[in-house]
Formats: sequence, structure tokens, C-alpha cells
Amino acid sequence: MKNYLIIFIGFLVLVSCDDFLTETPETQISVNQFYETPAHARSSVNALYRSGAGSWYNFSTSYWDGVDAMRSGYLSGLVEHPESRVGVQVVKDLSLTPVNLSQWLNSVWSGHYNSIARANLAITNIPGIEGLSEAETNRLLAEARFFRAYNYFNLVKNFGDVPLVMEPVEGLSGIFVPRDNAETVYQQIIADLEWARDNGGLSTVPFPMNNYRVTRGLVETILAEVYLQMAGFPVQGEESMYANAAAAARSVINSGEYELIQNGPTPEQSAYNVIRNSQVEREYIYDIEFNANISSNPYPSLVYPRSSRAPGVKYTDGYNAYLLTDEYINFFDPEMDLRIQNQQMFHHYYETEGGEQVEFGEHAPYLWHEDAAVFETGVGSNNLHALRYPLVLLIAAEAIARTEGVTSEAVGYLADVRDRAYWQTDRSVIVNQLSGLSEQEFVEEVWKERLRELALDFKVWDDVRRTRKYPTSSESNPGEVEFVDVIGATNQRGVPFQEKHLLYPISSDEIQRNPELTQNPGY
Repeated sequence: MKNYLIIFIGFLVLVSCDDFLTETPETQISVNQFYETPAHARSSVNALYRSGAGSWYNFSTSYWDGVDAMRSGYLSGLVEHPESRVGVQVVKDLSLTPVNLSQWLNSVWSGHYNSIARANLAITNIPGIEGLSEAETNRLLAEARFFRAYNYFNLVKNFGDVPLVMEPVEGLSGIFVPRDNAETVYQQIIADLEWARDNGGLSTVPFPMNNYRVTRGLVETILAEVYLQMAGFPVQGEESMYANAAAAARSVINSGEYELIQNGPTPEQSAYNVIRNSQVEREYIYDIEFNANISSNPYPSLVYPRSSRAPGVKYTDGYNAYLLTDEYINFFDPEMDLRIQNQQMFHHYYETEGGEQVEFGEHAPYLWHEDAAVFETGVGSNNLHALRYPLVLLIAAEAIARTEGVTSEAVGYLADVRDRAYWQTDRSVIVNQLSGLSEQEFVEEVWKERLRELALDFKVWDDVRRTRKYPTSSESNPGEVEFVDVIGATNQRGVPFQEKHLLYPISSDEIQRNPELTQNPGY
């Protein structure tokens, strides 16, 4: 914790109040000197958007290591990475330890706690700053509380019990903090999110229409995710957790501010191609902001394999770092499901100028394909749509089914998502198929749709963790998914999952620095 305190007191990077992507280096100043003006308050909160959990979707160190959020996909065995870097390889073959993954573990742990330290300082000091209106004070505090909660949510999902630090660390006393149990951490996450929702005066419009600042809908979406995660393992909260998840999701739905993008008349005008190209839509709940001139989007570099590049691709170091395995591809029905067809969510061939189709043998993420970046500039500028409205509909469908049964409301939310993908199937057919299912059968249909619709949202291992069920498919029957117990199931390399793999180890470096820390079982 001393390291995090020193890092923050230096306040190495401050972000301007109008543009999170513009970095304004400052000389080192003390905390008391820094929190004096409204500009200081705004900068301290703006910095949270690009640190810790706010940087979870950025490349950790380089193209070769992928994005932090991708590691859970590699751990699931359902997503491949073509390179053999040690930090990726040990995750893919389940040989990760507190030592051989220490570099990445250190980066994640320190990055999140540094962001939490910043949030704690902002929450403590902003109320005393003169010149801020009450409304702006509450909004800034709500944003700081949101990011503190968001950081802890990432930590508790990935590491389980973690130290809960809620006050700024002053001096060297109390810097060694033991782990708090996961349920206590979750309760604090909920408290922060509820405070932000109830007291922040946050805008109700979607994130990109609010100048890419935290909105009420974003807070309630994360709150719904938190309750859904708590309802499952390891907390196994009461049924009320599902009811609370349903309530939070319904609040987003009933706000009337969000809607699914609809398909146009041709595949080229599909909703997925709108998502790929359009920056401002009512489907987007949380975007990671990029700008070609300041902080460019690296994702377009990942849309072709290195070994079979389309002619004219401008990236020299790009490759498909998030490669769906055959097992994952078979979760989709290739005939009915638009998402798996070429140049929708994914693509597997390109056409030359002469009209020749060149197969490259992989399903690469087409949702990240930015035409100008790939073929003209080599610099991406589109935002990453990290959380979208289908997530809310699927949370609502599952949570309602768990607490109220397979109601027409629950069926309708799941049908909304599936109907867009099965665009040549009448919606009434989908509704009829879902309406006659038992509770468990229906919930598993929701899990299947999460696998498909959220395939590029890095949710797969979160779902395995909370359900303790591992999805399997069959090449002879694509579109069908079976769920088996994850413990004892084998990944695509034939290595069986153990209980310990559901959490990451805590880095051996962190345990040496903080004698109060204990290691996760099995490591």
C-alpha cells in the first residue's frame, strides 16, 4: 500500500476536465496543495477513467500480450492467442503460478489499488473544496465512488478475498492490510454504487451522449452485474440477489433511454455493422474512448491473422490475439445466426480486388474492424463499446426467471436479443420455443445467448466462475450447447480445470511486500 500512496502523491498523470485523452503532466505536489481548486477536483476524478479498471480494456504492455480483459478468455480455453509469450502461455495451459505470472499480476493488482487510492483521496477531499457547487460536488463524488466500486468488482472476481481500503493512507502506519472476505467486499461495492445512483444526480442519457461520463444507466448496469455475480459462486447469495439484479436491470430498461440497434435490409446494414462503425447509439452503456491523434484504438490491429493478411493491411505487428476456438465457434448456428456469418461479429475470409475469396481459416473479430485504420492509416480512432444494452436484457431475463419464473417478460428480453441475431426467423417462433421451457432450461438458454452475444465482451470466464458450469459444443451439431461441471472438465489442450483456476493467484511479490496477505488455495 505504501507504493500506491507514493504513486498517488506524485500524481504522475492528470487529465484535463474536458478531455480524458489529453494528458497534462504536473510537478509533484502534496495532497493538501492539490485539493484546493475545482480544477483539481475535476482532474482527480478524470484520472480514474484511464486507470485501474478504467484501463482494463487497454493493452497491458504490447500487442504480444493482448488486453488485460482477454486473459480470462485464454484461461477458459475457449479463446486462443497465437503467440507463445510466457505470460499468456501459462494461462492457456493452466500452469500459472504466483511466480511465472507475477509481472501481469503485479500490474493488475497495483493498477487497481492505485486507482482505488486516487478514488479514496477524491472522496475524502472534494467536499472541502471551495468553488464547487453542491450538484457538481455530488456528481464528482458519484463518479469517484463508481470507479472505486468498479475497481473492487474487478479485483474480487479475479482474486476473491482482497484487502478493503476505504480511507486515504497517511504515513506508514496501517499500510499492511489483510484480505477481507468476498461478501464484505461485494457489500461495499453495492454501497458505493447505490450512493452514486441515489445522490450523484447523474445523467440518464446513454454514455456517449453524456460526453463519455458516468451515467445512471452505467451505474445500474454494473449494480445488476454485481448482484448477478453475488447470486452465484463463490458468495452464493440469497435469492434476493437475483431479485435485486432484476430490479437494477429493469430500471435501465424502463428508463426508456436504451434500445437495441435494429438490422437494416441487407447483411451489410446489419446491427453488428452499425456497432462496428457508429460511435453514438442508444445501445452503448460504457465506451472506452479512443482518438487517433492522442490515444489510438489498437483493436483494429487484431482483426486478421499474421499468417494470412489481407492485401494492403497497414499494421505490421497486428495479429488475431482473440481467436475463437472451434469449440466456441460451434456455439453458433452457422445458418440461422447472423453473428457468426462473414463480416458480422466475425469474419473468416476477405475478397481481393478481383473478387476472389481468400479464406484465412480463423474467425477473427470483425466487430473491431475499422476500415480506414486497417487499409489506410494503421491508426484506430473508433471507441470500444465495452458494455452494451443486450447485457442488461440478458441479466433481466435470467434474474426474473430465477425469482418469478419463465414469465412473458423474461421471455421477451431473451427473445429481443436472439431475434436480432436470428434475423430471418419470425420472432413469434423464438418466443414460442422459449415459453415452454422449465426455469433451468430457460436460464441455460440465457447462458447460451450470453456466450454468443457477448463473445467479444470478455464475459465468458465470469459466467463460468459464477455458475460453475463449463460450456461444450459439438462439431456435428453446431448451435447446440451443453453445460458440464467446470471442475474436472478439460480445456482445449486436454488439461483439467481445478478449483484453484477459478481465481488468479496473488503475486508472490505482493505477498512478500505485505506480510498480512495470504495466498489463494491451490497455489
